Parts: sequence; structure tokens; C-alpha cells
Amino acid sequence: MGYFTLTRLALKWALSKPVTTRYPFEPRQPVPGSRGELAFTKESCVYCNICAKKCPTGALVVNRAGKRWAIDRLLCIQCGCCVESCPKKSLSLTPSHGTIAITKDREWF
Repeated sequence: MGYFTLTRLALKWALSKPVTTRYPFEPRQPVPGSRGELAFTKESCVYCNICAKKCPTGALVVNRAGKRWAIDRLLCIQCGCCVESCPKKSLSLTPSHGTIAITKDREWF
């Protein structure tokens, strides 16, 4: 490539808007059809434990006697196996990504 061609490209790239976003400072926009955060509806759940058995990473814990349900957000890979197996449709994948999990604590419902 010639000197003028490279100079023209460098000026074009320097004056154009960047392709990427400034993620920590600007929130990410959810992509339609993407798998985001796992949402749980407590009212419709019968605590049958099928979702925990189908989870490939073991991120879900269901306590049938205590009527409690937990998720470890660091283990969950948002694959959707639990959503497909839930007979009462109390689980769903939302397009938003929610808050970032920084501890290994389980989120209890």
C-alpha cells in the first residue's frame, strides 16, 4: 500500500466513531434472542426438583420440605435446560443480564 492510502485510512479510523462500547460506563443493551439472566417465579413453583436434576452444572438447589429454591449465579451457564424441564413454567430466561455476581453465595427464594 502506498503512503497516502495508509494516511487516508489512519485519518478515517481516527475521526470515526468507535465500534465498541465503553462497557463499564455504558450499560450493555440486550440482544434480541439472547439468553440472559434466569428468572424464577415463586408463586407457580411446586418444588418438584426436576430443574435441579436437569441442570448440567448443579447451579440449582431445591429444598422441597422447606419450600426453598436457590441458584448459584457463578455456576449457571444460562443453557435453558431447567427452563425446558420445568412443568409449571416457573423458570424463564430474560434478555437482560442483571447484576454481576462477585461472591459464591447462593441466591435463595
